Amino acid sequence: MFTGIIEETGKVQSITKDKIVIECSKVLENTKLGDSIAVNGVCLTVVELLTKGFTADISPETSKITILHKLKNGDIVNLERAMKADGRFGGHIVSGHVDGLGKIINCEKKNDFFELNIDLPSNLAIYTIKKGSITINGISLTIAEIKNNIIKVAIIPHTFENTNLSFLKSGDFVNIEVDILAKYVEKFLSTSDNKSRISLEYLQEHGF
Repeated sequence: MFTGIIEETGKVQSITKDKIVIECSKVLENTKLGDSIAVNGVCLTVVELLTKGFTADISPETSKITILHKLKNGDIVNLERAMKADGRFGGHIVSGHVDGLGKIINCEKKNDFFELNIDLPSNLAIYTIKKGSITINGISLTIAEIKNNIIKVAIIPHTFENTNLSFLKSGDFVNIEVDILAKYVEKFLSTSDNKSRISLEYLQEHGF
C-alpha cells in the first residue's frame, strides 16, 4: 500500500516490454529484493538492486493499462516505496493498481499555484467527487472542480517541482487510480441483496 506522497523522481535507464531499469537513490534506502516501489503510481516488484537504481518486471496487463509502455530512455518517473506499518498517511489510500489513463488538457500557472485539467474516461469519472482524492502518476491530489468528465486539480509549487508533472504537456496521458473507497461504496450499493437504507442519493445529500 502507498499514500501518494512522492519520495523522489527517477530516470528510466532502459525499458523493454517486460522489464524496466530506473536510476534513483533515495528509494533504495533499506530496500530489498521483492520489495514494492510505485513507479508513476504502478506497483512494481524490485527484482534486482543496482548501485544507483533497480530493475523491475512489467507484466503484460500492466503494460496494457498503464503508460509504462509509452516510456522511453531518459524519461522522469515518480517513485514511492510501499508504506511501513508504522508510517504516516500523508496522502490517501493508494493501492498502486492503476485503473486507467487520463489525458492532460492543459496545465496553467495561477499565481504561485498550478491548475491541471485532465479528461477522464467515463468509467473512471463516475468515481470522482469535488474535494475527493485521486492519484495521478502516483501523486495523491484533491479534485478542485469537475465538469462533465474533466477534473481540475490545484498543484502546489513543491509538488510541481518535485514530481514529473513539470515535464508533462497537453495531450500526454497519465496513470489514474481512483479512490478505492468510492469503488467499495459502488460495490456495496450495487449488491442485489443489499437491504441497507443507505442509497446513492443519501450519500450525495450528506457530502459523500
